[in-house]
This record gives sequence, structure tokens and C-alpha cells, in this order.
Amino acid sequence: MGRVDRDFFLADAVTIAGLLPGMDLVTETGGNAGRYMITETEAYLGDGDRACHASRGRTPRTEPMYMEGGHLYIYFVYGMHWMLNVVTGPADYPQAVLIRGVSHYPGPGRVTRGLGIDGSFNREDLVVSGRIWIEETGYRPELVAGPRVGIGYAGEPWISKPWRFIIKNEKEKK
Repeated sequence: MGRVDRDFFLADAVTIAGLLPGMDLVTETGGNAGRYMITETEAYLGDGDRACHASRGRTPRTEPMYMEGGHLYIYFVYGMHWMLNVVTGPADYPQAVLIRGVSHYPGPGRVTRGLGIDGSFNREDLVVSGRIWIEETGYRPELVAGPRVGIGYAGEPWISKPWRFIIKNEKEKK
């Protein structure tokens, strides 16, 4: 059905996190093309969300989150994993969606390792990139919404926000 355009990414992170599962993440890296259905996402909604990196203010690390929706925010965690996030909303309102799973690669660290995504993808524009983009498939799977993972430090109400979205049959496999 085609590449998703800029307007799609200008909604808030929670809305986009609920729309991405079922869409395809397409990559062209190192001469290898791949198409992977997005199966799990997690929303981080701006500087008011204490689980969001931007809640601690604008820094060189979080700067990509302040870009217009459709760019990537890639960061390194635990000294071993790159995390793939899609920036959403208008410029200067920091929010993003973590891609937690795609077909064949459950878990955000496995996603980036399996797809060959590293820090060089930080700030990449999904709307015009020749190496990574998102395509609409027309598939609207049934989703299960639940709390985000690994954010105990944020406290309530942030811990309990149902901002993690998983394709229902994917959750049943786990």
C-alpha cells in the first residue's frame, strides 16, 4: 500500500503506537532488503511522561525526540543494545514510539541486532530514507494494551499507563 507519509507521524505517540502493529518496517542495509511486520510497540509521551527520556530535559542524547515526527531516535542501553524509536508529533514536542518487536525478532534489542540497526540510524527520516521506512499494509490486527516494560523508576501513574501494544496472537505465543 506504500510508504507512510509525514502526516501519519504527526499524531501523538500513544495513537501512533496503536497504529504501527501490523504495518511493515522495511530495511535496505548492506545490500540486504527486509520486510518485517511490527508486532509490538510502546509509547513515550513527551516531557510530562516521567518514563520518557525527555522528562529530564533537552540534551544532546534526546535532541532527536524534538524533531518533527517521522525521524528516528536511536540510543544505546546496557552497553550492548541499540533501541529503535520512531519520533511522533510536531517538532519541539518530544515523544516517540519504541519498536519492541517485529516478525522474527521479539524484543527491542533483537530487533536492532537482527535488522542491522545501530547509532548511524539516529535522526534518520523515515519519510525519505533509502535504507529504512514504514509501509502501510492495510492489516489491522487485534491488539492487547498493557503497561510498559522496565520503567519502575517513573512511579505512578506512569508505570500503569496501558501504552504498550502487542498483536494479540503474538502475546498468546509468549
